[in-house]
Amino acid sequence: MRWRYALPCYLAGAVAARTGDEMSRPALLLAGFAVTGSAAEASALLAAVTVSAAVGGPVLGALLDRSGQPGRLLAGALVGYAVGLGLILAGLGRLPSAATLLIAVVTGLLGPALSGGWTAQVPRMAPGDHLPRANALDALTFGVASLAGPALAGGTAEAVGAPSAVLVSAVLVGLALPAAWLLPTGPGRGRGARTTSVIGDLAAGTRAIVGKPALARATLASVGCCTAEGMLTVCVPLLGERVLGGADRGAVLLSCVALAALVANAVLARFPSSVAPDTIIWTGALVQAAALALAVSARPAVVIVAALAVGIGQGPQLAAVFAVRHREAPENLRGQIFTSGASVKITGFAVGAALAGPLATRSLPAALTCAAMTAALAALAFFAVPSRTCGGTSGPRAC
Repeated sequence: MRWRYALPCYLAGAVAARTGDEMSRPALLLAGFAVTGSAAEASALLAAVTVSAAVGGPVLGALLDRSGQPGRLLAGALVGYAVGLGLILAGLGRLPSAATLLIAVVTGLLGPALSGGWTAQVPRMAPGDHLPRANALDALTFGVASLAGPALAGGTAEAVGAPSAVLVSAVLVGLALPAAWLLPTGPGRGRGARTTSVIGDLAAGTRAIVGKPALARATLASVGCCTAEGMLTVCVPLLGERVLGGADRGAVLLSCVALAALVANAVLARFPSSVAPDTIIWTGALVQAAALALAVSARPAVVIVAALAVGIGQGPQLAAVFAVRHREAPENLRGQIFTSGASVKITGFAVGAALAGPLATRSLPAALTCAAMTAALAALAFFAVPSRTCGGTSGPRAC
């Protein structure tokens, strides 16, 4: 069957694109610091390439939904992102800082193509009963990327310099181009069917996310957990310095999170229908909250166990969010819902990191406690959205 051949090609491309994405952010941070010598300018560069995703994601998703050949559009976005990374690198130390930051903002508009833009194409390659397993495998690629990307960035920067790490990340994104180009075609919308503008499609996508309780719950919970993840990321160097004996050892904690998420998703891929995805979303948030609270103890073994527990909560939750979106999203809005979800999660991560930075400097336990409370609130937010029937039907899948 065709899906048996299309899915491995998709997964290979997704791993390359997402590893390049996960590598690009720390690589840009390291390169910015190496070239300018300013931690403030380096962090501003990282913020610039992530913050614009909130705008780029919904627009890119709407365009994917309108296209009869979404793979071609996705391939173009990959090329644009890779070229943007090269232009940022070329501008560091040569162009005014404002110009380099502007390039980073424009490049970041295409960032959701590396996450939600890919995932929205999964149902075209794994129809029917094959979708749950394909969805779990797709979530697995995020675990592989989050584990390999930062490690490759650090290793490449140490071996041949931080600017080379940015180039390698751009090459990885480019390697995904053939897989994107070969993605199955979609129904798109013929000229006669295009009765709404892109703005109208954006409004329809927003109404779908807000109006369907299952989508709204999944979005609120996942964004809350991503905000807590941003807080934890800021705390990692301090945890390394104060608990593990060196700030650089804090990266071990991120590796523990990524490894646990990878293993948890691998298990889920074997039993994709064992637990309802809606249940996994809120329980995953509670697991992360408990793990972050555990990290406050500041004991080395306990902190490592806490990092592993965070990953166990994160991995299956991501797959569950994808499953809910695949189940609930209207076909004509699927791309937009996935890229919009990726955009708000990236924004939540950035907000969490920004809020936790000053707090962690004053009190690391307070920052970790705040992260734990944020994850717990994400679970509460899931239940805060009232369940209701749609179109006269009832039950858990009514909306």
